[in-house]
Amino acid sequence: MNRIAKAFAGGKAFIPFVTAGDPSADKTVEYILEMEKAGADLIELGIPFSDPTAEGPVIQAANLRALRGGMTTDGAFGIVEKVRQSSQIPLVFLTYLNPVFHYGYEAFFARCEAAGVDGIIIPDLPYEEKDEVARVAEPHGVHVISLVAPTSEQRIQAIAGAAGGFLYVVSSMGVTGVRSEIKTDLASILAAVKQATHVPAAVGFGINTPEQAEAIARIADGVIVGSAIVKLIEAHGDHAAQPVADYVRTMKAAVRRAET
Repeated sequence: MNRIAKAFAGGKAFIPFVTAGDPSADKTVEYILEMEKAGADLIELGIPFSDPTAEGPVIQAANLRALRGGMTTDGAFGIVEKVRQSSQIPLVFLTYLNPVFHYGYEAFFARCEAAGVDGIIIPDLPYEEKDEVARVAEPHGVHVISLVAPTSEQRIQAIAGAAGGFLYVVSSMGVTGVRSEIKTDLASILAAVKQATHVPAAVGFGINTPEQAEAIARIADGVIVGSAIVKLIEAHGDHAAQPVADYVRTMKAAVRRAET
């Protein structure tokens, strides 16, 4: 069983996101390990990019802070390598096509395999072009994670049927960020997904409260949270380990409640 499959094998998964290099590479390693101790099942690690089109202001600002601090794609690989010295938690990169293309697909995914990266989410990779990346990534053991958006209902079965690792179901249209309520009919989207695949489906975009996490975990296999964690890191900087761990613990408990 690969690491991503293990993340979902024990029940509903809680998946936090952090930006590599925010506030520094060493702190990113520390926060990943603290989140694992607090109950995180899989970590999304954002490679900072100057034009992150799917991100709202919170994660855009984290990208800029990390880039100003000197974080690079190689630096993100270095973070993974340090985490792997003491942890086997599943790690999935979130980045855009441009940095991967410029690194070179073969070089990038060979480095992923060597470092211990389990998957990659590329929000600006059209489903129709996924195979171009996947045929290089998969021989290196890297799953290309597909996204299903609320607008793509007629395409859900095609996307889900070809999914690997897990499926990222976007809870609402627009960019990432904290939302007071999730209005999308997730139940019908997830039902269509389940008809097409046995690959786990995790929901992200806009989730930030334990109540939201519990409600979504009742119908999904996992819950993804980014902006709320990045906000804590923005507020606490080098001293965010405890607030982030406390938040992850609270959210994981909410996800577990959905299993009862």
